[in-house]
Amino acid sequence: MKILVTGTAGFIGFHLAKKLLERGDEVVGLDNINDYYDVNLKYARLAELGISEDLIKETISVVSTKYPKHKFIKAGLEDTQAINKIFETEMFTKESKAFDAVCNLAAQAGVRYSIENPHAYIQSNIVGFLNILEACRNFGVKNLAYASSSSVYGLNRSQPFKTSDHTDHPISLYAATKKSNEMMAHSYSHLYGIQATGLRFFTVYGEWGRPDMAPMLF
Repeated sequence: MKILVTGTAGFIGFHLAKKLLERGDEVVGLDNINDYYDVNLKYARLAELGISEDLIKETISVVSTKYPKHKFIKAGLEDTQAINKIFETEMFTKESKAFDAVCNLAAQAGVRYSIENPHAYIQSNIVGFLNILEACRNFGVKNLAYASSSSVYGLNRSQPFKTSDHTDHPISLYAATKKSNEMMAHSYSHLYGIQATGLRFFTVYGEWGRPDMAPMLF
């Protein structure tokens, strides 16, 4: 398969891209490498995928030296023109084909940070996700997986959480953007036949994890 994975400089996106490449898929990775946490960790993850930091700083598109089927593009989800160009380029070049699936893991993460910098969440998580949905619609991608969050459960007191629980009372802007993503994806699935799957991640940790997560802080 040929898969667009956004957020490949991030913790989960990096691991997903690596797993897909190891099983033989073609992966186009995308990330804006923002400074929400130490960018050196992000560049180190990309280096594990064969993407050179020096080349990223010279050009927006880099081919892996480790995985022949991997290409990385530096861009932000909120850049509508860049997102459309990626889909168009990958679909209409002779040596390429359209994406079989998209996995959108790029987002502005962190509950606390949404209090300090709310605009970053609207741009990345709302505007950016709309750009992904629109690109999937316009270029015929019918399979979309995306990162939601357990934070959408908000004030829900039912334990343990179930996917059938109501999620109408998020208590942070971050959670509200993720709830919005689920609603946006639902409408695009209904209108345009896109098979959209939202993953409500709880605390995810492991090798190459984010430094702002509890295991790393401990």
